[in-house]
Amino acid sequence: MSEQGEKNAVRVEIFGEEYTLRSEAEEAYTRACAEYVDEAIRDAHLQSHVSEPHRAAILAALEITDQLFRARQTTDERDRRVAGSLDALRKRVEEALD
Repeated sequence: MSEQGEKNAVRVEIFGEEYTLRSEAEEAYTRACAEYVDEAIRDAHLQSHVSEPHRAAILAALEITDQLFRARQTTDERDRRVAGSLDALRKRVEEALD
């Protein structure tokens, strides 16, 4: 793991272009992120039949954002269910102790 604030330079290829990414994250994590973005852009390019790389990148960004928002919604719903269950359990314990 890199020291706090130390940035690793990682060369990656996304949609046929090379980039040097600087990140405090581990190299494997940075590569995994780049591969995910590359795959999303390639999928957007194939599914939407756009020829311009920037348009495919925008469509991929929208798809990734949709995935993020859905994951957040799922997490929020789960957190609300857990909080409700904990509240009900707390009330039952308090009633049992009274």
